[in-house]
Amino acid sequence: MRSAGAHAQEVAALRRRLEQLSETGAGELPGSELEPLEDISRLVDLPDPDAETARRVLDRTAVLKLNGGLGTSMGLSGPKSLLEIKPGKTFLDVIAMRVLDTRAAYGARLPLILMNSAGTREPSLALLKKYPTLADPVIPADFLQGREPKITADGHVPVEWPADPELEWCPPGHGDIYIALAVSGMLDLLLAEGIRWVFVSNADNVGAVPDARIAAWLAENDIPFAMETVLGTPADRKGGHLARRDGRIVLRESAQVPAGDDSFGDVAKWRYFNTNNIWFDLERLKALQDADPAAPELPLIVNRKTVDPTDSASTPVIQLETAMGAAIASVEGAQAIEIPRSRFAPVKTTDDLLVVRSDAYRLDDSGEMVPQFTTPPVVSLSKDHFKLLNDFDARIPDAPSLRDCTSLDVEGDVTFGKNVVIRGAVKIVGPKIVPDGEVL
Repeated sequence: MRSAGAHAQEVAALRRRLEQLSETGAGELPGSELEPLEDISRLVDLPDPDAETARRVLDRTAVLKLNGGLGTSMGLSGPKSLLEIKPGKTFLDVIAMRVLDTRAAYGARLPLILMNSAGTREPSLALLKKYPTLADPVIPADFLQGREPKITADGHVPVEWPADPELEWCPPGHGDIYIALAVSGMLDLLLAEGIRWVFVSNADNVGAVPDARIAAWLAENDIPFAMETVLGTPADRKGGHLARRDGRIVLRESAQVPAGDDSFGDVAKWRYFNTNNIWFDLERLKALQDADPAAPELPLIVNRKTVDPTDSASTPVIQLETAMGAAIASVEGAQAIEIPRSRFAPVKTTDDLLVVRSDAYRLDDSGEMVPQFTTPPVVSLSKDHFKLLNDFDARIPDAPSLRDCTSLDVEGDVTFGKNVVIRGAVKIVGPKIVPDGEVL
């Protein structure tokens, strides 16, 4: 890390993760140590602030999007946020439209900032140039996430891979955001510019938009950190859920569940699931890091892979990661808030992509993706034929109507014609061509 020019805070954070790795049960959070989280604050119960309060708090808030992903799970080689989700509109277009509309509605500064990786930076910033009024005169549009060495699974030393030395490195999870904000200089600049709070979310969550009610709630109650949560459903079993441990709220990710522990999937017990929509107070973050350069303290996530993700025979490695939401356990006074599902619409697979491309969502002129359903349709497409974007686009060149669909299960090789309508619960077994105008 030092040889690569890493900042002292980055080295301190890596040192902490290595120390955590040496502990017994490293990266594990057993269900036996946890208690369910009881009722929490709800967004629907928060009052609408008056116009001046809303303008004042949003004027001191920045919107920060995690934008480091390349969409490799869908077969993409560029930024996932440049994937088209409505005709002529990408994730980043929708984000830009929504920020500009919110600024106009409240008269607030509300800068937009991306946490990019080296692979997403150039094309993402190029797209944002389509919106010349989006740029802040002082605050840069982005900063770069950090990176660390992958270490060998057996000896815990930096892996060597001469065939492609770049594969020797990995991002340390989105928990890196706190250190990356500091070492990039963005934290000090935002504070100097009067920005006190940031609203952070994944670039692929089309429901994550700034909300004046939450911003005012943070300011009025001096809340240093808040996580937006949704009530869990069976579809959320792979996400992270909240619980209590020794009286504190903690976040447990699926990668932290010990082998043989089947407690994770009980959504009736672990009711609240993390959306990765996070709000935090920059002044409090600065104070934490003044006392501890590696703050906030985050539990370790041990991610086991091979050095070349495309080659299962390559050297087994460990990636030491952290989740940004896990700061809820280490920031005194941190809270969780229940939000409606409309604020949580992540696009992780082509199943999700089909839903947002369909009429289940309407993109209005403000950049808001407006749900057209009461309960979101659950889509399951054959992984053999739809997992990669090229295969998906070839078979579904025009998204069918899903606004009245509860579930769509597609098995095998199926191609959809134009103006297809799916209603209720539908299962299609291929090989099959669904003709134009078919109503299922």
